[in-house]
Amino acid sequence: MDTHEVGYARRLSTWDAAMVVVGGVIGSGIFLTPSSIARATTSSGEQLLAWAIGGVIALIGALCYAELGTRRPNAGGGYVYLREAFGLVVAFVYGWNLLVVNHSGSLAAVATVFVQYAAAAFGAKIDNPGPWAVGTIVFLAGINWFGIRAGSLAQNILTVLKLAAIALLIAVGLAVRGAPAPSAPPASVSPLAFIGALMPVLFSYGGWYYVNDIAGELRDPQRTIPRALVFGMLLVAACYLLANLAYLAVLGHDGLAASDAPAADLMRRALGEPGARVIAAGIAISTLGFCNISMIGAARVFQVMGADGVFFRSAGKLHPRWRSPNVALLLLAAWAIVLALTGTFDQLLNYSTVGDWIGMAAVIGTLFWYRRARSMEAASFRVPLYPLLPLAFLVVVLWVVAVTIWQRPADAGMGALITLAGLPVYFIWRHLPGAKSRPTPP
Repeated sequence: MDTHEVGYARRLSTWDAAMVVVGGVIGSGIFLTPSSIARATTSSGEQLLAWAIGGVIALIGALCYAELGTRRPNAGGGYVYLREAFGLVVAFVYGWNLLVVNHSGSLAAVATVFVQYAAAAFGAKIDNPGPWAVGTIVFLAGINWFGIRAGSLAQNILTVLKLAAIALLIAVGLAVRGAPAPSAPPASVSPLAFIGALMPVLFSYGGWYYVNDIAGELRDPQRTIPRALVFGMLLVAACYLLANLAYLAVLGHDGLAASDAPAADLMRRALGEPGARVIAAGIAISTLGFCNISMIGAARVFQVMGADGVFFRSAGKLHPRWRSPNVALLLLAAWAIVLALTGTFDQLLNYSTVGDWIGMAAVIGTLFWYRRARSMEAASFRVPLYPLLPLAFLVVVLWVVAVTIWQRPADAGMGALITLAGLPVYFIWRHLPGAKSRPTPP
């Protein structure tokens, strides 16, 4: 059946969309990253300030995506905006990075993390998590085969459970307290070091854009997308700040800096080994939720690419009953399984950092194009303080890219080669027999 005859159905509410936002942002970062931030700062105040600033920057990015999503409430998110603003070749390179590295690599990596924490919750250790990660990917693909309602229901349950785990962590931490006071007033961190501390914070806040990938399945998207993004990011920022307060209350700044697993150390100190197992289960649930939404969002991007004739044509079709991008879903799962079994995802994700942030900058850049080239279009939501906020976000992105290139030039170079490899692939796809002469809107 032709993809024109079977389209996406708008079935998801604002609550469903907000759970996608929260689930896409909160993975394992808040349970682990605070330690690295503590090592890069010298006081509890600086620790909290870093997370607050990161939340503001992420909210600005989410506001930009909110306007883009209301202007083009279609499946595919950033790929669709880039295709319209800058052309199909730019959009393909963006999608190429998502396909080869970003989404597939993240799915493989986080599925492996899920397996490790799920085992820890039962007091076990798995020496080879690869086959178990494959089982996780297959399980999630099976759920999402049955359409957005099945995937969204699983996402809602997992997101509520991960929020419950964070709430437990916060409640226990603030109730126990007992961190020792520092023996001497700490010196202030240098501005350069503080800026460096923001990088892992920003990574922990990433992932709000998944809701734009499924915009074609949201009811009343002009209202749903801005509400979900703003509410979701404010909820995430509140959780992150309160979680850091809990870590500092129990471990203190020095103890947090010395910890490799702050969430487990907090719960172990408060409740003993059972507490550590409980939070391990919470982290497992959180990572499983991230895997689910990553699969949901990525499959829609690849389906739109297939419909445009720059990916397998069969991937552009939807299941006639479930209206799921079932072929794109299987292709994504298959590549993620290869990465999980070979263990190559870690290095690929290191290579993808620069391309990932440049892709995000390009997507935000389309907002300027829409404001200029589509100025007469009605927009139900507009970024406040335009163009200052989008420009501020682009400055941050350029800083992240510059720092990454400076710190890891070899990885950045390999990432550039992976991105450039997308260009010949694009022209091959476009010249295959039966390829479409121009993109078809999703």
